[in-house]
Amino acid sequence: MTRRRHLGNTTVLRRWAGSIAVLAAFAGGTARAAPEEADSAQKSGVSPKARSMLEKMSDFLGGQRQFSVQVDGSTEVVLQSGEKVEFNHESEVRLKRPDKLRSDRRGEKAEMEFYYDGRSFTLYGENNHYYATARAPANIDEAIDAARERLGIEAPAADLLYSKPYDILMEDVVSGTYLGTAFVRGATCHHLAFRGNETDWQIWIDDGPKPVPCKFVITSKKVEGTPEFTAEFSRWNFSPRLGDEVFHFSPPSNAKRIDFLVEAGGQGTKGDKK
Repeated sequence: MTRRRHLGNTTVLRRWAGSIAVLAAFAGGTARAAPEEADSAQKSGVSPKARSMLEKMSDFLGGQRQFSVQVDGSTEVVLQSGEKVEFNHESEVRLKRPDKLRSDRRGEKAEMEFYYDGRSFTLYGENNHYYATARAPANIDEAIDAARERLGIEAPAADLLYSKPYDILMEDVVSGTYLGTAFVRGATCHHLAFRGNETDWQIWIDDGPKPVPCKFVITSKKVEGTPEFTAEFSRWNFSPRLGDEVFHFSPPSNAKRIDFLVEAGGQGTKGDKK
């Protein structure tokens, strides 16, 4: 069974505009990729430098036993008229391997908290004070898969939370290019671009001693209007104080428990969280 869940299924993306070489020509400065490298990448698949940088980020993130990070995201939605509108949100993500994960999201469409404590999932809506709980697998990788397959809980940036992000990110990739360096929130980053059968995506990786992702953009080629999902990462902390109580949901006195709505066959229909 394919384990990559989010890059090929998210609907928050835009179409890749033009070839890698054309994009690089307009980038200017250090962000410009050499034409011969772009041409080589198209012919040979993934350029060695793009592969190496992604592996470096993956090894670093997967090797962290715990961390917290701020995620500022935007989700494009294409209306029936063809007009695109954008909804912004911010999330605080806390992870403790092998079996703890929490995400607190604030945004225009919803204010939600997601808890995974190694035994169960809980999704809590702060606006309506409803929460739902379901049994969960015993590690983060399987939990991310199960949350989508069973409960319909989507999270495009969750690909970066797996123990081996490289394997998940690369499953649908047919080509990849190193575009050079660029600045994201004042940090010098390596800019990589990848093309897949279902999605195209870009990632900016910090050039410092900690090769963390600084920005992540996913573009869907299977959705009309090709909307885009964007996430920027900041305030990385690799030694946070994360007791088990952080990942355990204790319902407020005014909270009401409801069930996840699940279709026959186990596919979730409600509880979407990005």
